[in-house]
Amino acid sequence: MIDGVKIKELKVHQDTHKAGEEVVKTPGFLIEILRADEGLLKKFGQSIFTVAHPGTIKAFHWHKRQADLWFFASGKVIVVLHDLRPDSPTKGETQVIPAGAGDYKLILIPTGVAHGYKVLGEETAMLFYHVTEIYNPENPDEERISYDDPAIGFEWEKYK
Repeated sequence: MIDGVKIKELKVHQDTHKAGEEVVKTPGFLIEILRADEGLLKKFGQSIFTVAHPGTIKAFHWHKRQADLWFFASGKVIVVLHDLRPDSPTKGETQVIPAGAGDYKLILIPTGVAHGYKVLGEETAMLFYHVTEIYNPENPDEERISYDDPAIGFEWEKYK
């Protein structure tokens, strides 16, 4: 595991209902994603929602100032992290984390860790993420690396 990465396994609470108060044909569920008292974000910048379709690879980028918290609400994905931090005990390591429907978790991606994901299977993936910085189009905190960069050497085709 890459130093500083935290994964919060999320608990699914099945919906209950009371006859006469609600109409529920198929019960849903509730998941508590993030709480201020968990200390996962040092500060809050903004929340973002994005949709990616099956087979999509969104990788890689990293931040100099910003930490990210990712939550996949639907679909199945692999999240791929690669530690670029020069002083990290896990510098150069790659970590693969499965996430998405039925495998709900919150993933803290530290500043300086390259990150990306691939949508697996046939279902669209919906990602909510919370970041410590507000996006500034004049000075974006985002450094790009190609998904097939040989320095990382990740074999995306192994995952379908």
